[in-house]
Amino acid sequence: MKAELRARFASYRAGKSIKGTETEKNLLKAFAGESQARNRYHMFAECAREEGYEQIAAIFEETAHNEKHHAQVFFAFLEGGAVEIQAAYPAGIVTNTYENLLAAAMGEHEEFVELYPAFAEVAEKEGFIKIANQFRMIAKVEKEHEERYRRLAANVKDGKVFAKDSETVWVCRECGHVHVGKQTPTVCPVCQHPKAYFEVRALNY
Repeated sequence: MKAELRARFASYRAGKSIKGTETEKNLLKAFAGESQARNRYHMFAECAREEGYEQIAAIFEETAHNEKHHAQVFFAFLEGGAVEIQAAYPAGIVTNTYENLLAAAMGEHEEFVELYPAFAEVAEKEGFIKIANQFRMIAKVEKEHEERYRRLAANVKDGKVFAKDSETVWVCRECGHVHVGKQTPTVCPVCQHPKAYFEVRALNY
């Protein structure tokens, strides 16, 4: 994180020290949680890629990038030293893409519904209004992450990653070849990459 951003986030403490507060502990818990999520998502991405889900792997990696920046925000509020915390974190294993998506969704759900709203309330009571707002804004992002993971999990479960019920426009992630049909080609006719590299074309720009 750039120095000017660190300074900006430090100003959110409104001239107050967070040392010894519950908010300090909560920030460290959140930092640890986001950091672990980032690493889990990279492991989940490797699994997805091995199972032939290139787009899902890329989404895990994109979300890991988001979590890195969440962690940086939380870390920027801390003031150094050693802080002892008590917290529970997922100790699961990398199984398969479907189970990994569900596990990721559950983690995002907990942050959005329980952890960050509670941390925001504590920060507000301790006078750190802008820190409370950061918890709430990041919680909204985690809600989006959860919803995306659940949609992807449903596609995997229902066999809808590479096949749809109606005519669909697909694009090869490697060469850009566009295919129209209910399902992807087994192999891209242009670059010869397998169907793992196809995804539904998105025109979100």
